[in-house]
Amino acid sequence: MLTIHHSPADVLALTVEGTVGDADLTFVMDRLEPALAAHDPLHLFVEVRGFTGLAPGALPSYAARAFPLLGQLRGFGRIAVVADQAWLRAATRVESALLPGISYRTFLPDQRAAALAWATEGVEP
Repeated sequence: MLTIHHSPADVLALTVEGTVGDADLTFVMDRLEPALAAHDPLHLFVEVRGFTGLAPGALPSYAARAFPLLGQLRGFGRIAVVADQAWLRAATRVESALLPGISYRTFLPDQRAAALAWATEGVEP
């Protein structure tokens, strides 16, 4: 399940919980694409709680929409990831290393407020 949170126009803030399905991915892409087109840079705040994976069949349609975003990587600014699972924080650090030029930070759940401040305002934790 994905939930979009109220945030400044240049920040997409969302929470991911449990299993993510095709409708969830479509929901976030419908917001990400126009926000990325309207803001340079676009910052992200992603909170992940109890992630159990992608629903069967969700990845193909998402990949078709996400792949073109690789050409727009310079449009992303700060990306704060709050995750309750260590493997997700580690995967985020790997992704950060593979995508230079984007500023990623990972946070523990009790650091949520600091993560949101960093994503929205650039306030150092």
